[in-house]
Amino acid sequence: MNVYTMTTANRLLIADLLDSLDDTQWRTPTLCTGWTVHEMAAHLVQPMLIGFPRFVATALRYRGDTDRTVDHLTRRIARRDRTTLIALLREHAGDQIDPVRVGPMGPFAETCVHLRDIARPLGLPVDVPVTHWQFLLDHLTGPDAAPGLVRPGRLTGVRLHATDVDWAAGDGAAVRGTAEALTMAVTGRDVVLPELTGPGTLR
Repeated sequence: MNVYTMTTANRLLIADLLDSLDDTQWRTPTLCTGWTVHEMAAHLVQPMLIGFPRFVATALRYRGDTDRTVDHLTRRIARRDRTTLIALLREHAGDQIDPVRVGPMGPFAETCVHLRDIARPLGLPVDVPVTHWQFLLDHLTGPDAAPGLVRPGRLTGVRLHATDVDWAAGDGAAVRGTAEALTMAVTGRDVVLPELTGPGTLR
């Protein structure tokens, strides 16, 4: 599977989802604390609109705090209206972004996880293909996982088993769930932990 092709498809899927939501849904909080759907839409176009030099310059204002830097840039982009943000996401869906440190897997991971960050609170089933989750899980559980996507020690002593696709990884007590739920849990979305089964625990 080509990571750029999958990322493009996911961005277009998210754009279609965003286009289907009403004003109330756009104001709904996502699973990312402090961000509504509107802010999340802005965040999803941030990598295509903000170049590395501008990102670094902004980071210096926040003494290298990446989370605060991203939040600042996201909120600036979120000043644009929903129609503009959706159009930008579609216009830049095919952009091949290769950020420093995280590489192309960073933007790909965001399209998978942030889609569900939006859809889960809204009770919507829209999702990326299960093969995308499997591809992402391979990366997250491998030696070259992009920094920041998995909290250190979270996967220690567990073996993840997907229940909807033939996939497993890790050593230790079993943790079972759909590939989507496993990925959301691995990336820190504790709200999905009740959906997982088995004797293992994600720390």
